[in-house]
Amino acid sequence: MCDKQLNFSSSNINSSLNDISQIIQNFDKINIKELEPTTKNVNKNIFDGDLNIIIDELINFILDGLNEGKDEEVVKHHVLNYVNKHKLMIHEFYYWLLNNQNNSNSIYLLGYFNYHGIVTNINKKKAIELYQKAAKLENCVAQLILASMYIYGNGIDKNYDLAFELSKKLAEKGIPNAINKLGYCYNNKIGTEINEQKAFELYKKAADLGNSTGISNLGWCYDKGIGTATNKSKAFELYQKAADLGNSFGINNLGAYYKYGVVTDVDEQKAFELYQKAANLGNHLAQYNLALKYENGDEIEKDINKAIYWYSKSAEQGYKYAQKKLKKLSKK
Repeated sequence: MCDKQLNFSSSNINSSLNDISQIIQNFDKINIKELEPTTKNVNKNIFDGDLNIIIDELINFILDGLNEGKDEEVVKHHVLNYVNKHKLMIHEFYYWLLNNQNNSNSIYLLGYFNYHGIVTNINKKKAIELYQKAAKLENCVAQLILASMYIYGNGIDKNYDLAFELSKKLAEKGIPNAINKLGYCYNNKIGTEINEQKAFELYKKAADLGNSTGISNLGWCYDKGIGTATNKSKAFELYQKAADLGNSFGINNLGAYYKYGVVTDVDEQKAFELYQKAANLGNHLAQYNLALKYENGDEIEKDINKAIYWYSKSAEQGYKYAQKKLKKLSKK
């Protein structure tokens, strides 16, 4: 829910991501079929009331991450690291969630575990059902996630009207992630008519509230002259600021500036490093750009297999240009 937030400071992005695979590998060793649905081993010093507090804190971690514009993998790492730090038996914690679906936070978190394959196998259909159930109970984290899903169609049918409705409702509550998302709706005709001036104003508001995606999107407005005069220097400054905050869109856009020498010297190596960093954060645009560099051998060794790998990663997220590239390469 949205009535309280716990701020957390993110650790260095690169070191954080290096820890994710090890934590997940430890969780993947668990055979949940052998477990009984009991809470006795969650942590002998933790009781049901404490677990409810932990769940609320985890939800606030996720909400804070969304509001700061953190990428999905980084937010996921914070969740896993929190559970690990509290020495919870993750499989027992999962079963506790299964048997305690009595509030919107526990409903959403069970969906989160299913969506990301934490303890259990990835089950996006079940996750979405749980997100929708939590959203009906006015859980704003579930509503934020569903708004994005309705825009991009990640595991669910696109529904621009619902995406706009949810974004507008949550933006009116002052939630930075929703304010940025509403700006995106006005910029891209999502459930409403295009209004570039409104998009610019919303991006700026989100940026002023510290949302790094809003900062990057504000840079895009200055880059392309959306709702404001074109100002490449200002765009570069904002992309750099978003990149410094670890935002994958800012990192990718900054890479493009170095690749093409926009208000800076051409630096293909710098562009490659930035594309790679954003691609590892799951950014579909950066994955496509990185694949292009491998396909064409731009200042790096040409590697079609790596190109196909990154095109596939981007295509899996629905990026049409990557899907076309894959088809073209498969014919060859």
